[in-house]
Amino acid sequence: MAIIEAQRLRKEFRVAKRRAGSWGALQALFAPAHSVTVAVDDISFAVAAGEFVGYIGPNGAGKSTTIKMLTGILVPSGGRVLVRGLEPHRSRVENARHIGVVFGQRTQLWWDLPTMESFELLRRMYRVPADRYQRNLALFTDMLELGEFMRTPVRQLSLGQRMRADIAAALLHDPPLLFLDEPTIGLDVVAKARIRDFITQINREHNVTVLLTTHDISDIEKLCNRTLLIDHGRIVFDGDLADLRERYGRYRTLVVELEGRYDALDVPGAEVVRSQEGRRFWLRFDRHEVTASQLIARVSERYQVRDLAVEEPEIESIVARIYQEGMQAPPG
Repeated sequence: MAIIEAQRLRKEFRVAKRRAGSWGALQALFAPAHSVTVAVDDISFAVAAGEFVGYIGPNGAGKSTTIKMLTGILVPSGGRVLVRGLEPHRSRVENARHIGVVFGQRTQLWWDLPTMESFELLRRMYRVPADRYQRNLALFTDMLELGEFMRTPVRQLSLGQRMRADIAAALLHDPPLLFLDEPTIGLDVVAKARIRDFITQINREHNVTVLLTTHDISDIEKLCNRTLLIDHGRIVFDGDLADLRERYGRYRTLVVELEGRYDALDVPGAEVVRSQEGRRFWLRFDRHEVTASQLIARVSERYQVRDLAVEEPEIESIVARIYQEGMQAPPG
């Protein structure tokens, strides 16, 4: 069952054109001119209950605009979107009761209040029954280690503490759907790991559907079982990262450490892209033309090998290349 359905979703913004000089300002007052910017351009996708989906793309690709339409903040210019069977912009209050939202750059907590009092206010806003609230609060306090700063005003929290509190706040009312926008931005390694573990557990054990937007590809690799890649307002890839690597990261690297020293290596089907002290060589090869086992056999026939390792292309470099060159670029 789909918890999110987007069909030919489109969002346009009318932007006023500025004209130079006082005459231009007068014209703009009585005969304003506008240009149209397309932020989301005819996208369709569905997300099933319990999925953990990464939604990635370069700045300005349309990620945040999509999230704002899914949460009911923005009204689509065209197409249709349903969240749990509701059109978010037509049923904002009802939609808000069944979603949790975390924006890494903003907080839904009250700046001058202790964390606990912010939670209490949210409990009343969402009308969470006392027993369910206490159960959730105890669970999140334990999993996210909130106890150390429950009585601390939000403005005094570190970034990592505030983010943990914001995620807990978004889940106090047991929403089946959680939107996360850059939840680990600016966090240290320990804080990132704690938040990733918590979100994974909530998704697996409580079947919370998660839509994650982030620029941190390691978040996607560690958390998501599906990735939507958007660029210039259009979805250009929908699948898992293994598929993305297979289709657009066709070149792998065989790292060879030899027993003796060699000025060069000559192995059919591979190109030496780096060497170290004449003993270690990095051989680049096309996975569609030769397998790693075939290449290893060729190397072993010609040279005395001490050690071998196959390096897969970095998913971050693949995504960056797609951003720069588009999906129609020659795979590499």
